[in-house]
Amino acid sequence: MSQAAITNRLDRPVDRDADHILGPDRTQVTLVEYGSYACPYCRAANERIAEIRDALGERLLYVFRHRPLTGSNLALRAAELVERASTAEQFWNAHVKLMTRSQELTEDDLVAVAEDLGLSRDDPERDAQDIQRAAARVEADIVSSHASGVRFTPTFFINERRYDGPWDESSLLDAMLGTLGHRFRSAALDFASWSPSAGILLLLATILAVALTNSPLGPAFETFWHRELALSLGEARLGMSLQHWVNDGLLTIFFLVVGLEIKREFTVGHLAGRRSAALPIAGAVGGMVMPAAFYALILPSGPWAHGWGIPMATDTAFAIAIIVMLGQRVPIELRIFLTAAAIVDDIGSIVVVALFYSGELHPGYLAAALVLTAGLAALNRAHIYRVVPYALLGIALWGCIFASGLHATLAGVVLALFIPTRPPANLAALTAQASSIMQAEAAHGGEVLRHGPSAPALRALDAIHDRLESPADRLLRHAGARSSYLVLPLFALANAGVSLSPHVLDGRGMLALAIMAGLVLGKPLGMLGATALAVRLGIAVKPEEYSWPQLAGASALAGIGFTMSLFIAGQALADPGDFAAGKVAVFTASIIAALIGASLLRAAGKLDLAPDDGGIPASEPGKSPRWTNIGTR
Repeated sequence: MSQAAITNRLDRPVDRDADHILGPDRTQVTLVEYGSYACPYCRAANERIAEIRDALGERLLYVFRHRPLTGSNLALRAAELVERASTAEQFWNAHVKLMTRSQELTEDDLVAVAEDLGLSRDDPERDAQDIQRAAARVEADIVSSHASGVRFTPTFFINERRYDGPWDESSLLDAMLGTLGHRFRSAALDFASWSPSAGILLLLATILAVALTNSPLGPAFETFWHRELALSLGEARLGMSLQHWVNDGLLTIFFLVVGLEIKREFTVGHLAGRRSAALPIAGAVGGMVMPAAFYALILPSGPWAHGWGIPMATDTAFAIAIIVMLGQRVPIELRIFLTAAAIVDDIGSIVVVALFYSGELHPGYLAAALVLTAGLAALNRAHIYRVVPYALLGIALWGCIFASGLHATLAGVVLALFIPTRPPANLAALTAQASSIMQAEAAHGGEVLRHGPSAPALRALDAIHDRLESPADRLLRHAGARSSYLVLPLFALANAGVSLSPHVLDGRGMLALAIMAGLVLGKPLGMLGATALAVRLGIAVKPEEYSWPQLAGASALAGIGFTMSLFIAGQALADPGDFAAGKVAVFTASIIAALIGASLLRAAGKLDLAPDDGGIPASEPGKSPRWTNIGTR
C-alpha cells in the first residue's frame, strides 16, 4: 500500500514563495485546497471559500494548489496558463475568472484569461521559458497532491490535516474553528486509523482492571460487576449480573464481527482460494491441537481437565498490534497470514465453545432457535437487503439460544452467516445517477418556497447509498469498530481484574503450568510444525515475501491468548480461585509469547535484510538461513 493511500497529512508545508496565498502570515486557520478549474465541484466550493473568508477575515490563510482532472488536457492547460501570471493579483484575478466565467471550463475561458494576462508571442524564447516554468510549478503541485493522499477534487487540508467532512460553509467553519465536536471526531478518527489502536485500548483496559482490583476500590469494583441488571416484559424477566451481560450479551457483537469476517474471508478474502487458504488453515489447526494436547498431557484428569480449550485461542488485536509496531521488519504478507490463521482459530474456538462449554440443553428453545434460523435463511433467499429484519430475528435468536443452554454469543455467528452479501456495485452507473439527481435538485435551488432537496430525491439518494455497500460489509464496517473500541475493552474491564496476591497460585501451580505451556510452547510448535508439514506435502505454498524464521516469530505471537482464552476460562473454571489463577496464567503466557515473538521477528527482519559473507542477499535460496528451500520440490 502506498503512502498516498493512507496519509491524511499535508505533504508540503505552506510556503509563500512556492504557493498562492490569500491572508496574513500569522493566522488561526490555514486552509489548503487542491483543485481543478475543470472540476464542477471546485467551482461550487469556490463560492463557499468566499463566504468562509468573509466570516473569518484575517484569521484565515487560504492556499490554492493545482490538481488538474486526470485525463483532461483542458484542465492541465488552464492550470499552466494561470501560472504564467506575473503578479499575485494577476493570478487571483485569473483564478476567479476561470472558476466563475462560465458553467463549465471552455476554450473561450482560456483565451479570455490569456488576454487578461497580456500573453503574446513577441518574444518566443521568453514565452517558452514561461511555459516551462509554469508546467514545472503545476507538476510540483500534482506531486504534492499524490504525496498528501489526494484522490479527488476539491480536497481540503485544515491546519495541514485532511478534512473529509461536508463542504458546506457551516461544516467547514466548525472544522476550522476547532469546535469540541470536530476535535473529538478528528482525534477519534486519527486513533482508529492507527493500526495498533485496538490492541493498545485493550491493553489499557486490562491494566485499568488489574489496577482497580488491587486498589482500595477493589471490593467496590468487583461488587459493581456483580450487580444485577434485569429486563422485564409482563411476567417474563431476564436478570443477570453486569459481568454476564457483557460476556453473554455485548460479546455477541464480537462474535457477530468474527462471523462476518469469516464469511468475507471464505468468499472474497484470503481464504477464498484453496492454495491461498491452505497455509493459514494448516497453521491454525496445528495451533489449536498442539496447545490442547500440551494441556491434556499435564492435566489428563481431575477438576481442571475440562480447561483444555483455554490455550487454543489467539488474540488477533494484540498480535497484529505488535506486528504493526515492528514496521517494515515484518512483511504485509505475514500479517495477512496471521490474520487469516486467527480467523480460522476463531472458527475452532466457536465450535469448541458450542460443543464443550455449554450448559444443560433445553430442546424446546433449541427448536425455536432452529425456526428463527430458518427465518433468517428465508430472508436471505428472498434477497432482503435491509438490516432491520435480520436484527429483530437476531435478538429473538439470542434469547432462544440463551435459554436453550448453548452459549448466547453463538447467536452472533449464526446471524452473521445469513446477513446477505451482493455482487459489487456498478459504481459508474450509480455515480451518474446521483450526479443527475443532484444537478436536477440544484436547478430548483432558487425557487420560491423551496428550501432543499425533495423527499423523492432523498429517497433515491438513500437507495444509491444502500447499494454502494452490501449489508454484510456495512454491518462489518460499523459493528467492527464497536467491537474493537467498546465491546472488547468492556470485556477486559469486566474479566481481567485479578488480585495480584502471592497466594493466587497456591495449590494451582499445575493449572497455571498447563495453560502457559499450551500458549507459550504448544501454539508456536503446532502452528510452525503444521505449516512446514503442509508445505512439505505440497498441500500449501509459503510466500517468498517472508522467511521461515519470520513465520516462527508470528507463530510465537499466536500464543497471545487473552480475549478468547479468558472467555473460555470463565466457562471452564467455575471456582473463582481457579479462574483467578487461570487469568494470571493467561496474562503471563501472553506477555512471554509477545516478547518471544517480537524478538524473533526483529532478529529475523535484520537477518533477512543483511547480505551474507559472499555478498549474496539473504533472500536467495540456499545461501542464507532464511530456510526458503524447506519443503520445495
